[in-house]
Amino acid sequence: MACINPDGTLTSSGLAMLSALKTPITLEEVAQVAGLPLFRGRSGVRDIIAGGLVEEEGVKYSLTELGKQRLETQ
Repeated sequence: MACINPDGTLTSSGLAMLSALKTPITLEEVAQVAGLPLFRGRSGVRDIIAGGLVEEEGVKYSLTELGKQRLETQ
């Protein structure tokens, strides 16, 4: 499941996950708030981490500055 389209825009699930990450939360919370099954949340978070939009802080995930900017412009 890709969360970032080839043109760099976010997919609907990518946008839902970024929106869920306005405050640092766990992976399970990301999936729950975004309305996704946990396995999709896991793969989606990997995608948006690779895209530089999210960072892992212990057991929680949060938006990077780039992630905040992308969320504002979507």
